[in-house]
Amino acid sequence: MPVTAAILRTAERAPERLAIAGVDGMLTYAELLADSRRVFAAVDELHDRQEHPPAPAAETQGIPITAVSLDSSFHTSRIIAGLAGYRAVSATLDPRWPLDHRVRVILSTGVGVVVSDAADLAEALEREGWGGTVIGSSAFRALEARTVPRAEPGVRAGSEPFLLLFSSGTTSDPKAFLKTRDQYRENLAISTAHLEPHPGVATLAPGPVSYSLTLYALVECLATGGSAHMADVFDAVAMGRRIHDASISRVVAVPAIVQALAVAARRDPERFASLDVIVTGGANLPASVRDGVQTALPQATLISYYGAAEIGFIGDSRGGDGTRISVYDGVAVDIRDERGAPVDDGELGTIWASTPACSDGYLAGTTNATLRADDGWATVHDQGRIVRGKLELVGRADDIAITGGHKVALPEVERAFAGVDGISAVCAVALPHARLGNVIALAIEGGAPDRDVLLATAKARLAPQFVPGRWYRIPELPRTVGGKIRRGATADLIAAGEAERL
Repeated sequence: MPVTAAILRTAERAPERLAIAGVDGMLTYAELLADSRRVFAAVDELHDRQEHPPAPAAETQGIPITAVSLDSSFHTSRIIAGLAGYRAVSATLDPRWPLDHRVRVILSTGVGVVVSDAADLAEALEREGWGGTVIGSSAFRALEARTVPRAEPGVRAGSEPFLLLFSSGTTSDPKAFLKTRDQYRENLAISTAHLEPHPGVATLAPGPVSYSLTLYALVECLATGGSAHMADVFDAVAMGRRIHDASISRVVAVPAIVQALAVAARRDPERFASLDVIVTGGANLPASVRDGVQTALPQATLISYYGAAEIGFIGDSRGGDGTRISVYDGVAVDIRDERGAPVDDGELGTIWASTPACSDGYLAGTTNATLRADDGWATVHDQGRIVRGKLELVGRADDIAITGGHKVALPEVERAFAGVDGISAVCAVALPHARLGNVIALAIEGGAPDRDVLLATAKARLAPQFVPGRWYRIPELPRTVGGKIRRGATADLIAAGEAERL
């Protein structure tokens, strides 16, 4: 993997350059190289001492799996980076996942060692007959200190799997997949060409390392000889101080954090003056967020990329609401209908992509879902269309509703209310309807304009079938830990009568 070659090269040429920094500590490239020898020694000993070790998923080629499930982004990062140059498969499990979800993931994938401070995890796994090892972070560091360091890490074969990732966070059917070193090399070739992780650049990546966006930011920084500044939780004031003190010029974060940064920058612009690039993942970045960043940080370029952890980077948007995507060179995109047949330009369908960065498929032990078709193309069932040579992103498959025989993209309904006075956030949902099948409803967070104003706005900006037939007010829309509004949970609140009908 390029990250190992880059760590070795940077440790030789610029040993004092900062590699990883967090609340709990920091490591230069020279220190990271030395630290990796102790990390692997400790992990290897933990696997080796097991009497009945769990069998790793067959797709790992027999390589033991080590998972990190810690609140500390610094220690999570240094362990993942430390194992990258050895025969090891690493995974990050969000400690905020429900216990049964973490247990299910560990058992279904064959994880053998878990570094976790969760008091109930070891007991729950023992009840399931798991033969692996759970070790706390303090005990792990003590083991590192007393083990004999192994030989320096080295560049591994490209076909060797090295990262185990997950496509879902809290569902009952987690889909796990592997990334080989070659697949990450291909992904890095695209991101380094477009997302500006240049050598020596200081990048701030606030958020759990269990987020694929944060984890990739770490790998990307180390693979280009940059400095990765990690943060356990987001605090706008603390981040502003850190950006200023560390001369951070690049931020990689989810849209909710980008929005909070823009608000903080308006209050204290001098602390954010060093920022040149802001990279955010996910689709449909609200135009209000982009406008807010441009106003607060006029010197910074905001890049909203589109991709999937399974497939890799597909393209990015640098204007508007992030829905019009320029597809990267080396990536092919096709729009297909429910039968898998190509559709005409402008017609809505499922987005398929072909790229050498794509994973081979989901682990058989975790799901029967298919990532790749027989022709090698892959999809995570996002919906979109091709318009004038650009990929126009609509959303996930469950973002599409059928009402009265018409397909309605719920994110497009939501975007019609961007910038409307008195509206801070909205969520469009489909509710059962006896005659139409579904009726479109819009839930508005907090206060809301008069219903007549809402209806007039919808009729002026939307096709008739997209105009909501019901309107609700909810004090606070349900969100994920990353700040994304949960559509299903919003519909559940309405169904339970916990929203005010307008």
